[in-house]
Amino acid sequence: MVETVRIIPRLDIKGPNLVKGIHLEGLRVMGDPDQFARYYYENGADELFYMDVVASLYERNSLESIISKTAKSVFIPITVGGGIRSTQDIRNALKAGADKVCLNTAAIKNPSLIKEASSQFGSSTIVVAIEAIKQKDGKYLCFIDNGREHTGIEAVQWAQQVEELGAGELVITSVDREGTGEGYDIELVRAISSKVGIPVIAHGGAGSPEDIFNVIDQAGVTAVTLASSLHYGCIEGKVFNSEGVRVEGNTTFLGSGKKFNKIKPTSIKEIKTYLRDKDVPCRL
Repeated sequence: MVETVRIIPRLDIKGPNLVKGIHLEGLRVMGDPDQFARYYYENGADELFYMDVVASLYERNSLESIISKTAKSVFIPITVGGGIRSTQDIRNALKAGADKVCLNTAAIKNPSLIKEASSQFGSSTIVVAIEAIKQKDGKYLCFIDNGREHTGIEAVQWAQQVEELGAGELVITSVDREGTGEGYDIELVRAISSKVGIPVIAHGGAGSPEDIFNVIDQAGVTAVTLASSLHYGCIEGKVFNSEGVRVEGNTTFLGSGKKFNKIKPTSIKEIKTYLRDKDVPCRL
């Protein structure tokens, strides 16, 4: 393995808050996304991935102000997704400070948007998310609207089409594993990474540094994005002060002291040290 592996914290956003759920549902408030973003940047994140998790549902995007604020103090690539439906939306996100945009719902409803966007902004700017759920017959089908709506589209075939249309990168989410800490769906990630020539980012299920190593080692990816174990590591370590932070919605989890048994709170430094000990190249 030669290419340097990227560790990318994922920040799911609902309104002004960083949130986290299971299977992309049951969202709990984690805190102020700006604090988490700056902490991850200062502690070795290679990129950041923001996703407005209700944007497609409500047909709007509310990330521009958050991204604009983050881009002033965070100097690593930022990918933004959720509710991006047009080249103008892409232009607005990039103007706000994003380096890349991520498409899912709009790409499936209008595949030509991928080609148009990659032509206008460059393929390296266009990331496509594939949210997949395994069916009883073993096939993986794509879902949209943050895993809520069935499409009937087979995930591997769609990944190949997305590459042909000009996307520069893929984010593969196992909705079945997302937020569970049961490890990445290596079968899904490998099925796609083995059929495309563009970078694949694994998402959904990381509960420990070992899970990250396994998907890199067994599925051949050079990037992972994760949330729960990093967020819980921040909260457990009380790495910043939440006084005066505006939070809305279900905030009871923040003060409960609870975490999921299969998720080990960790840090980017711990992950990268573990990977380096396994001879996986990554930026420390």
